Amino acid sequence: MEPTTLSRAKRSLRAALTGGGTGGHLFPGVAICRELAARFPGTEIMFIGTGRPLERKIIAAAGYRHALITVKGIKGMGLVRKLMAMSVLPGSVLKAAVILWRFKPQVVIGVGGYAAGPVCLAAYLLRIPVCLQEQNLLPGITTRMLAGLARRIYIAFEGHDALFPADKVLVTGNPVREEIRRLAGRPVVKPPPSPFTVLIVGGSQGAHGINSAVAEMLACACDQNDIRFIHQTGEDDLERMRQAYTAANLKADVRAFFEDMDRQYQLADLIVCRAGASTVAELTCIGKPVIFIPFPHAADNHQEHNARMLVEKGAGEMLLEAALSGVVLWEKICHFRAHPEKLSHMAASARALGRPDAVAAIVDDMVARVIRP
Repeated sequence: MEPTTLSRAKRSLRAALTGGGTGGHLFPGVAICRELAARFPGTEIMFIGTGRPLERKIIAAAGYRHALITVKGIKGMGLVRKLMAMSVLPGSVLKAAVILWRFKPQVVIGVGGYAAGPVCLAAYLLRIPVCLQEQNLLPGITTRMLAGLARRIYIAFEGHDALFPADKVLVTGNPVREEIRRLAGRPVVKPPPSPFTVLIVGGSQGAHGINSAVAEMLACACDQNDIRFIHQTGEDDLERMRQAYTAANLKADVRAFFEDMDRQYQLADLIVCRAGASTVAELTCIGKPVIFIPFPHAADNHQEHNARMLVEKGAGEMLLEAALSGVVLWEKICHFRAHPEKLSHMAASARALGRPDAVAAIVDDMVARVIRP
């Protein structure tokens, strides 16, 4: 008997994922691809990127094929660098087209970042459907430039959907990893007698500005036995921060990168972090109190926009890096440690904004409107 269309799709579904090499771009894309694979056994995924170290690590852990192109960003660059970046674009599109022609995906998913540009353009020229997923409150330049080529555009927040054609856009929230989604609905704050635990996360590659403020803060926190720190520093500041915690005689788990962020979130009573879109999505999904320190040089200042939205809804606090000091950060931590009811309020407000169903909503729509298995 001739197999049904659906059974053929289950055996042969292929998707190409492309975008920037940061965790904030990659984790939502990986979440979408995992949902596709869960629904269609035998799904094959290829990631097309630039080969940055963290990108290689995340894609290898996901078990996806990995193809490389050469592409350079243009935002914030001077005229000469923009011209240099534009000069490699035709070759990047051609290389991406060859990769896609050989792999023959049924959909290309762009998750932002300049690497997505030539891949999505190549897909459009090859008549492969393109879907875009935008994580930030203020859509990035790549999403805005590629919107005309896309079949569907999935955005995380209401308010900027008017930037895109109404028949293409769907507000879904941001996809989060399955291990994070499983935490949704669990208790917000750990019960005593566990020590008050502060999780400090500067993003997937660390944050030098936050690390420097924490190093200064530790002089105020010396010999505090009733507080514990978990700190993701990034590679560059790892040894400096380990030495700082040792000198302050504090309980601390200090690593360059945590593979098990779900566990670290569970342990935390308060989180100090950047305000990248994926971080915001994870914290609202699980409901955790947070002090945001937005990265001041993020494109279009999108991290401050992300954080401010949550602050206005009572779901977090924000310290701008320009006004950040170790003393100010320590005062904030001590204030919340002394007022657990404020932590509970922030956590509940954050959870009310969470969209744990985001990845399912995206794949539902993609299957119905784009892939059509």
